[in-house]
Amino acid sequence: MNKIKDIIDSYTHTTVFLLIVGLLAAIFFTATFLINRAISLDGGHWYFSGSLRLVYLILFFSIGFIIFRGISYFKAVLKEYIDNFRFWTIAGTIGFGCFYSLLCYAADFSPAWVVATTWQITLISSLFVLSFFGKKLSKKIWIFTLIIFVGITLVNISHFDINNIEPLLLGFLPVLVASFCYPFGNQLVWEEKKKRIDKNKDYKVLNNTFVKVFLLTLGSFPLWIVLYFTTDATVPSTSQYINVAIVTLLSGVIATSLFLYARNHADTSSKLMLVDATQSGEVFFALVGELLFLNAALPNATGFVGLIVTVTGLILLTKSKE
Repeated sequence: MNKIKDIIDSYTHTTVFLLIVGLLAAIFFTATFLINRAISLDGGHWYFSGSLRLVYLILFFSIGFIIFRGISYFKAVLKEYIDNFRFWTIAGTIGFGCFYSLLCYAADFSPAWVVATTWQITLISSLFVLSFFGKKLSKKIWIFTLIIFVGITLVNISHFDINNIEPLLLGFLPVLVASFCYPFGNQLVWEEKKKRIDKNKDYKVLNNTFVKVFLLTLGSFPLWIVLYFTTDATVPSTSQYINVAIVTLLSGVIATSLFLYARNHADTSSKLMLVDATQSGEVFFALVGELLFLNAALPNATGFVGLIVTVTGLILLTKSKE
């Protein structure tokens, strides 16, 4: 068993390993776009698609910590949250609360595959976020990411209806804002770990991916309270409770944990960018899923070209060296 662990550990910082883990996360992340779209088509309110996920995540992780690590460990996690309440509230509000509420809102106005494709703009956003935190990125990364952005633009043009621009904007602008929130919140956690290492402070809790997901979720709680009093959400149906529970398990627990695990093992700026880039896989997973389960129409020629350009940019990005 130790030998297997040693073999895995020897690959954890390699580009191929990070790429595989990131794409696995993308597969499970796709559940977010598909199920949220299904909930919207069924008349469910976007607020409960987000807030119920918050409740489920806290419940799932709390039970998991207690069963697998013990009550003392769970108390230590809660102590981390209390002792650093301000940090986790800021990081959680931005990285989980704003990000996910905006994605849920966008699902009311755009098909799942369009939201998933538009979400790839986070690759551009990540460049600005990493630059904001002083990270140096090569010119090739900027160029390849721009190619991906062109693909995203083509997909949105294919979905454009000049006679009905409001749904397009309401489906695009929230995702644009969310694309900055997600990498910013995650980078705050990454920087916090680095700061604790530099100051010789205890950072063990930040090595546990599940703890980070739990704390980011818990930190977003104040935002959801505010949203409750500022929306016109109706009582969720039984099917919405069930669907949100499923998306929480697949996306909130499995996908987010895999993604943060890969990000935690990225030891250079280029590898961080690579992990973020794997989210482009969601475009194709979402398209296939929507065609199979939601009876969506096939993209037109412009949409297909946009998809090809997007994946070409991803391939080029994964082959780039720092």
